[in-house]
Amino acid sequence: MGDCSLFEQALGRSSDAQRFDAPVVVTGDAHLELVQSQLPATGKTQIIVEPEGKNTAAAIALAAQRLPEEAIMLVCPSDHHIADSSAFVEIARQAGELAERGHLVAFGIEATRPETGYGYIKQGDPIEGGFQIARFVEKPDKEKAQAFLDEGGFYWNGGIFAFRAGTYLEELARFRPALADAVEQAVDEGHGEGNLFRPEATAFGRIESESVDYAIMEQTDKAAMVPARMGWSDIGNWFAVREEREKDDLGNTARGRTELIECRDVMVDTDGPRVSVVGLDNVIVVVDGDEVLVTSAKGAPLVGKLDGAVNQKGGKS
Repeated sequence: MGDCSLFEQALGRSSDAQRFDAPVVVTGDAHLELVQSQLPATGKTQIIVEPEGKNTAAAIALAAQRLPEEAIMLVCPSDHHIADSSAFVEIARQAGELAERGHLVAFGIEATRPETGYGYIKQGDPIEGGFQIARFVEKPDKEKAQAFLDEGGFYWNGGIFAFRAGTYLEELARFRPALADAVEQAVDEGHGEGNLFRPEATAFGRIESESVDYAIMEQTDKAAMVPARMGWSDIGNWFAVREEREKDDLGNTARGRTELIECRDVMVDTDGPRVSVVGLDNVIVVVDGDEVLVTSAKGAPLVGKLDGAVNQKGGKS
């Protein structure tokens, strides 16, 4: 999605030292070398290396434990595409002001289509600088998603949040005390190596994996939201990639050695072999080394069910 990785873009959006402090990156050993290679040469980035993945509630708690209680955390997944960085910064400012007043703030992403792959946030009563959250809604079917758009006041839950570190830890202890205790012990007994910090593995291993949405946001009475129109996509599948890339007049987009004849809404991405597509609509072709993927746009969300994809994640569950 451009000349830089999505991780580098995420860092870049929050790089203005007048508005943002140095980032804290929570990652695992598998991605540590990649993270280190893409960090800016200057800065005071902290890297917290999780002993194992325990979902977002624990990952955020690790960062919160390493920050002052009064610090306003802007929690950003590192693999999202945001087209309008200026809008992102302004929305972050609004969310930060709400967070300073004790709210746990979600970015409510403007819903532009009846998407079934995202959870939704229902806008509640207005408050200064934003809105209360009436409720969180699980991923809907197509009919319900369309009803949300028709009714209005529903937003996608993009997983971007702002809150005081201390407020988050207080709510975590309130609703998930065992998780909060395990994270605190893992940090207390962890050790640093330069800008790296490694939580103690045994204590961290006791944590029950849970998302911040389930553990905190759907439980707390401090939840708030700010509407976010900023060209957001979580790039969750190849259809999302196609939608964000620049296209020709027929909706086609191609990278690498390609030739498209009488095609419409076709995406081809190849890192070597020449790919020719003739007379097809709504097809996605991806070539990565000796791996070839061909899917309809409709089938793109199912790619993760392929044996090859499952095996890359460490085996079937």
